[in-house]
Amino acid sequence: MANKSYDAIVIGAGPGGYVAAIRLGQLGLKVLCIDKEYWGGVCLNWGCIPSKALIAASGLAHKVRHAEKMGLFVKDVNVDVGKMQDWKDGIVHKLTTGVAGLVKGNGGDLLKGAAKLTGPKTVEVTKEDGSKESFDATKAIIVATGTSIIQIPGFEPDGDLVITAREAVSLREAPKRMVLIGGGVIGLELGMVYQKLGTEVTVVELMDQILPGTDKDLVRVVEKHLTKGDSPATVLTKAKATKLKKTKKKVTVTVDHDGEEKTLEADKVLVAVGFKPNSKNLGLEEIGVKMDERGHVLVDGQLQTNVPGVYAIGDVTGGPYLAHKASKEAELCAEVIAGHARSMDDVMAMPAAIFTDPEIATVGLTESAAKAQGKKVAIGKFPFAALGKAMAVEETDGFIKVITDAENENKLLGMAVVGPEASTIISEGALAMEMHAFADDVGLTVHPHPTLGEGVMEAFKHALGEAVHIMNRRR
Repeated sequence: MANKSYDAIVIGAGPGGYVAAIRLGQLGLKVLCIDKEYWGGVCLNWGCIPSKALIAASGLAHKVRHAEKMGLFVKDVNVDVGKMQDWKDGIVHKLTTGVAGLVKGNGGDLLKGAAKLTGPKTVEVTKEDGSKESFDATKAIIVATGTSIIQIPGFEPDGDLVITAREAVSLREAPKRMVLIGGGVIGLELGMVYQKLGTEVTVVELMDQILPGTDKDLVRVVEKHLTKGDSPATVLTKAKATKLKKTKKKVTVTVDHDGEEKTLEADKVLVAVGFKPNSKNLGLEEIGVKMDERGHVLVDGQLQTNVPGVYAIGDVTGGPYLAHKASKEAELCAEVIAGHARSMDDVMAMPAAIFTDPEIATVGLTESAAKAQGKKVAIGKFPFAALGKAMAVEETDGFIKVITDAENENKLLGMAVVGPEASTIISEGALAMEMHAFADDVGLTVHPHPTLGEGVMEAFKHALGEAVHIMNRRR
């Protein structure tokens, strides 16, 4: 019996895979999208979306509790974490069913099962009932299998006392004490959710700062929020978790903190030390697809591997691990397969956002990276404390910073924001970079008042020595 044939087969249904399937269908190709677990991938099911829902809900509770300055006196804020989770689950269900509907609506087929390449143009799928079926791809196969959580020997998750982000977004009550092993993006985003719900949080980070790789002036603002206030967290940097002991309801973590041994007790331990690519058991090595030493699939500017007709997109190809990067690659890859001239080399900027409190967002070069490249930079910086709208919404911590090339008419090299709505504000920086903007271009652009976005205009003007609402540096 002949295999069922498609123009393209997509393995993985996350923000890379499902977007690729939709775009391929829009371009008139017959496409099959396969996933072994769920539609929407990590992002929609237990990553980006559910965590941001919990961040919003816990943030609102925190803000209401501290609204006295605005003249709002709330006697008590009762948080029903179980009901919060039900609300979050409703959002997830709506989005994941919507994704499946969009793939089908654009002419694509969906199949649950574990896929494996048996050749450059053939895929075998082991379905949920154990049966197997093979398919042909006449044009291309796209690998969009993402990443999975790295496990630390001796700290393997049990789904109860020792958990990962997957379980952390679904806790039905806030634990009394939580230890975060890893002070990166995932650990801090979720740790700060439960901190706002009353959990006593301790962060154990191997590096010399939380959010490693992020400029320290941005991190300082977040660390201030994390370690101050009515439920201050303990942050241990240069610290390594060495041993874990479980009882029936508690966990004890032994930590080497800069040479000193410490013992931490907790109700939950959240392990969040990073991700690894899901490239094994896909048949990639058997058909000769090249990978790096960590298992990331190597691709060119058009997302094609060294094996003609086999493409890869998203986290499985390497960092930065961003859902919107995967989606952009998915659209471009689909268009390449359909015969359009496209390349990721044409993408000038890839923004990133961290949803801590406050948020951090960046695009382009950081200040430290620009200086490391030997560039002479002009920095423009505008604090939210000087912005009327930030005062009006009682969110004045942080700043907007732009990094420009002082030797090239102040062309924009990068932008960073730490503060309210940083993840939204950074889009203006991404557009400016894509348009090859100079400081004058944005500084001369009229921004509406009163808005948080005004700070972008002022930051660019500050780089030029022309800011109105803060003092400029003497030149």
